[in-house]
Amino acid sequence: MFDLDKWQEILYTINKNKMRTALTALGVAWGIFMLVLLMGAGKGMQNGIEKDFGDENVKSVWLWDGRTSMPYKGLKPGRSIYFSSQDMVALERDVPGVAYVGVRNRLSGEYTINYKDRNAAFQVYGANPFFFAINGERFVKGRSLHSQDLSEYRKVAVIGERTRSVIFGDSTEAIGQYIDIKGVYFKVVGIFTLQGGDGRREERVYIPYTTYQRVFNPNNKIELLGVGIREGYASEQVAEEIRAVLAQRHNFDVADKQAVGINNNEEQYQQLQGLFWGIRTFVWIVGIGTLMAGIVGVSNIMLIVVKERTREIGVRKAIGATPWSVVSLILMESVLITGLSGYFGMLAGVGIIDLMRWLIDSTGAEMPFFHNPEVNLDVALGAISLLVIAGALAGLVPALHAANVKPIEALRAD
Repeated sequence: MFDLDKWQEILYTINKNKMRTALTALGVAWGIFMLVLLMGAGKGMQNGIEKDFGDENVKSVWLWDGRTSMPYKGLKPGRSIYFSSQDMVALERDVPGVAYVGVRNRLSGEYTINYKDRNAAFQVYGANPFFFAINGERFVKGRSLHSQDLSEYRKVAVIGERTRSVIFGDSTEAIGQYIDIKGVYFKVVGIFTLQGGDGRREERVYIPYTTYQRVFNPNNKIELLGVGIREGYASEQVAEEIRAVLAQRHNFDVADKQAVGINNNEEQYQQLQGLFWGIRTFVWIVGIGTLMAGIVGVSNIMLIVVKERTREIGVRKAIGATPWSVVSLILMESVLITGLSGYFGMLAGVGIIDLMRWLIDSTGAEMPFFHNPEVNLDVALGAISLLVIAGALAGLVPALHAANVKPIEALRAD
């Protein structure tokens, strides 16, 4: 029940000691301010790393060719291992956990991408539709490559947003136009965006893998394979089974890690999550430690208040005040000081984080491993809960001390 007299008494006490209360509150406000600020900065770091990770399918692995480092069945080390189209078929057939296989080859040599009098030296790749499902390209206009493009060896191309901007500008509709790559014309059918790499991943052109093989790469070598993992299968186990199948097909020791390069995206993602957990834990420890210093200050002030009001408390108890009424009075004052000061500290922290994000967005600055700092709802609710608990803890000892004051001793006090 709201007790107006009690709140008036608390406000009178605070008003009577403005400077002391303000300095005490400053310690709590600084603690919660630092906690919110560090949590926002930590979230910005997490967003930056995840942005750099891009929209890659987490449940997938990348494979690239390598060179053997161990002798095997009379074969000397140092042999180069190259993938082929038959490897793609074998992985889908022999490894149960493989959902699909994406492929990508890069066009080598010196060339430019030409459109009328414009040209640019961007990279060209041959790929299949599954590659985009793993690599994370998002098509914002037109379409992706289709299976018919591969089966009919169509001369079509999808281009990144940066490529579109440089080659066609804003005045020309790119879809339906033809670009010249090494004297071969490809029709632009789609435009994609792709996070990460500060926009460099959008400086690309993809053409159907089969067309690429027929036009530019007659030796049927494949540089990069991406494997999507079926749900319910552990990617680490599937990666080992893939290595075993390739070892059998290419005659190398399955323990030879250099023969085939394998990058497990799920394992890498889990490592990053572990890193973020460690950062969050560290931030909470530092923030709570700073906040505790402020809470100790509040508790000391409340002890002084109890000391100053010993005679008054004794009189209250002598005329019938219950211990709980005395305890609640001290606790309410403590929670009020802690809660209000912490609230303003939290507002200041959120304000700084918002200002930081606004400056980054308005200037278009690209900071490595730092993007979109923010304070999410969980952090705000956690900070508020922490304030209430901290306020109660700060006032608990002084309140119990006040409740144990004996009226006769209090009346004798100076």
